[in-house]
Amino acid sequence: MIAGLLLAAGGGRRLGGRPKALLPYRGRPLVENAVRVLREAGCGPVHVVLGASAAEVRERADLAGCVVVDNPDWARGMGSSLRAGLASLAGTGARAAVVSLVDQPGIGPAAVARVREAYRSPASLVAAAYDGERGHPVLFGADRWADIAETATDDKGARVHLTQHAADLTLVECADVAEPFDIDVPADLARLERD
Repeated sequence: MIAGLLLAAGGGRRLGGRPKALLPYRGRPLVENAVRVLREAGCGPVHVVLGASAAEVRERADLAGCVVVDNPDWARGMGSSLRAGLASLAGTGARAAVVSLVDQPGIGPAAVARVREAYRSPASLVAAAYDGERGHPVLFGADRWADIAETATDDKGARVHLTQHAADLTLVECADVAEPFDIDVPADLARLERD
């Protein structure tokens, strides 16, 4: 069982305080697209970490079948959401988690499936690559979760762990099937309207 872990807690500070999970995409909240991508790639269960406007996200987005995790410390950065998500997976029997970000709609099921299929053991450490550069999604075998949670602070997420264990990291090229852009600033919103 390889779980999907979606980090969707951001408040969209550089977007004028618009929570990223609720940005409109194909007529629905962006968080729904990210959940669909994880499911279509074969990840399950799917855990979704919410933070900014969590009650509104729950009300407006269809998250049926997901385990929804509230992160009251979301404003401290992605590290707190990653810790909350990994904690929610403890005891589920998941052997690994594919971690994706809500604000990357250019990454679809094909890229996530490639990363998922690179799983070899609970010690696996895998990341999508774009022209050889590490990106998202990433896969963390369950044996790594405690160390990642210990080092995930502020907006660093798992960067410390990935840097310290670079020799163990398997990169899976995905540039031919995905675009790794983020929706971070108002100019990026146009990318949501292209599809």
